[in-house]
Amino acid sequence: MRKLSIILALALTLAFGGAALAAETILVGTTTSTADTGLLDALVPKILKDTGLEMRWVAVGTGKALEHGKNCDVDILMVHAPGAEKKFIEEGHGISRKEFMFNDFVLVGPAKDPAKIKGKGVADSLKAIAGAKAPFASRGDDSGTHKMEQGLWKTADMPVPNKESWYIGVGQGMLTTLRIAAERGAYTLTDRGTWIAYEAKDHGKSGLVILSEGDKVLRNQYSTILLAAKCTKIKHEAARKLEAWFLSPAGQKAIADFKLEGKQLFTPNAAK
Repeated sequence: MRKLSIILALALTLAFGGAALAAETILVGTTTSTADTGLLDALVPKILKDTGLEMRWVAVGTGKALEHGKNCDVDILMVHAPGAEKKFIEEGHGISRKEFMFNDFVLVGPAKDPAKIKGKGVADSLKAIAGAKAPFASRGDDSGTHKMEQGLWKTADMPVPNKESWYIGVGQGMLTTLRIAAERGAYTLTDRGTWIAYEAKDHGKSGLVILSEGDKVLRNQYSTILLAAKCTKIKHEAARKLEAWFLSPAGQKAIADFKLEGKQLFTPNAAK
């Protein structure tokens, strides 16, 4: 009986090992939010089961991810800066862009709210922060979040802060920016998904809370981009297969089902 169990265990090991060896690896250039939230880790086994693809990724700001795409360093992009993405396509670096999920941005800050922005729209909030010279932590890394923040200053009819003493250019990812905002008692803009992930670990100890949310302009759309044929050494067929999975009912359901502490981090919208 023991010998039979050993043989069965060995057979299962070889079977799963063979499946792992047979899996084709695909490299995604993506943003910190898809990785920091845990979404990609949650999707890996589902993608492997449904497509035979083993998804790996490089998580950076969208600006850097687009550079990886231009340099043909990744097989497919998964990013969230629509204006920059459309320009990327227009310049011939990508052949298609498909929207597949979204969440939104929120303005967070210290619970004491020194600039008194609670309940205000995002434009009025930024004006109040600048008027009070209250600390504001910016990603400062050309990410999708940073691009959104820069656009919001302009929407508020204000110059994008640069050398102001109250404006903190972090130059790193969202989780680091949130930690610095907490340390400095600063306001910052974050995508809701990363905020939920941060809050799930922080449990309110940072003193940061959401103070402005809900404006239509704060929508945070994510898209896949297939790269141009000039990228001759990347896995175009695998990229199309992965994109098709994200757009499929199975992929959309997997995104909708991904939650932290009962909160949905991303909303699928491929079939809009």
